[in-house]
Amino acid sequence: MSVESPAMVLRPSPHCDARPEGESISLLVIHNISLPAAEFALLPEQSFVDALFMGTLDCSAHPDFAGLAGLRVSAHCVIWRDGRIFNYVPFAKRAWHAGVSRFAGRERCNDFSIGIELEGTDNLPYTEQQYQSLIKLTYFLMQQHPAITPQRIVGHCDIAPGRKTDPGIAFDWMRYRNAIKSAIKEFFV
Repeated sequence: MSVESPAMVLRPSPHCDARPEGESISLLVIHNISLPAAEFALLPEQSFVDALFMGTLDCSAHPDFAGLAGLRVSAHCVIWRDGRIFNYVPFAKRAWHAGVSRFAGRERCNDFSIGIELEGTDNLPYTEQQYQSLIKLTYFLMQQHPAITPQRIVGHCDIAPGRKTDPGIAFDWMRYRNAIKSAIKEFFV
């Protein structure tokens, strides 16, 4: 049975490049982001997060942005509070989301991973719409990239411990992992 791609708004970020030749996608990394911290977008396409990933963030717009000047980051997707998914980087390309990172003895996780940002913070609950969209997107990505197994779905905190804490204590890993297990039983057996 084929899993349909969830609806996504395409927002091509300039902050990406080609994966190393012959590299396959085998890791899914869950992040969170909000700019300014704990403030959420009413219109995602006019948000500071969108501007950051599009390379148009005015770093003078808020005192918290001073350290972001010149930063070139992206993720493959952002899932907003209302559940909408914006696709910034094609999955076949390398998004710049993980930074200094390591998984299963391999460094440079951007080379072999897909990065999904949830609009949120470590300590505030994510929305029902976000979980539903993340679950659908995960189903789709697991079908497209069979090397992404439940054991290869991690938080940013897992690949950059001590440096990153997202998706944080508010993220319901048990709910998410149970939904993934159900998907495997339904779609992949």
